[in-house]
Amino acid sequence: MLLTDLPGEVRASAQESLSVLQSWWDSLPAKALHLGVRVLLALIMFVIGYWLIRLVRKLVRKSMKKARAEYGVTTFVDSFLKVALYVILIFMIAASFGVDAASIVALLGSAGVAIGLAIQGSLSNLAGGVLILLMKPFVVGDYIEDSASGKEGRVTEITIFYTHLKTYDNQTVILPNGNLSNAAIVNRTREDSRRVDIKVSIAYSASIDDARAAILEAIGQEKYVLQEREKLVAVSELGDSGVQLVVRCWTHTDHFWDVKFHLTESIKKALDAAGVEIPFPQIVVHKA
Repeated sequence: MLLTDLPGEVRASAQESLSVLQSWWDSLPAKALHLGVRVLLALIMFVIGYWLIRLVRKLVRKSMKKARAEYGVTTFVDSFLKVALYVILIFMIAASFGVDAASIVALLGSAGVAIGLAIQGSLSNLAGGVLILLMKPFVVGDYIEDSASGKEGRVTEITIFYTHLKTYDNQTVILPNGNLSNAAIVNRTREDSRRVDIKVSIAYSASIDDARAAILEAIGQEKYVLQEREKLVAVSELGDSGVQLVVRCWTHTDHFWDVKFHLTESIKKALDAAGVEIPFPQIVVHKA
């Protein structure tokens, strides 16, 4: 069927539709070129913004280093600045495509409750990070234990949302700042010195005085023990298989594990040399 065979009103409507289609088709190359130019400008803007953000962050880190700010504060500010600047950059790129920034802000404001519920965990971590930096329960370099999760390690980084720990066996533990700010934290390196506690069991037939003398001699030969601080060897419990002794001495925090391991071995050798028996669990069965 030809267009001329159609009724007048239908033919006029069809001609109008074809005219609109033809006009759109004729303007398509110009629109595609215009869109391509916008995309290219957006890419250029993103690259320039990316380098400017890196420059600003570098300048801020350098200025904070000159001001001798703590490493944890520096990393936190750097993380926060990075997120904020990239959000601004995205708004600028969206505005270059004709998106009204005020409309976006109004939309985000109206959806604030829903967004707040969706990211309440992240907001809690952000607030926790701020509290950690203000209250300073720990700083980068401290060895801490999170009582809630049982995780422990040396603090290597405090970011906007998370705190990074490095364990002694070289594993990285990442803990949310919100949880850390609300949990009981054991800071094992806040003080310069730390007490070493070692439990020793000797046989009931062994002399407590001989054992004490041998252990104190071993402590006196340990180079990392603070000899001027209190040293204690005392009976803590009368166990099922032997007499339980508690050994206490002090050392610098950095040498805690060295003293703990080496002194335990030295005590065993000293008791062997003194002829003090270290018992093992045993059960005596009497025949009726």
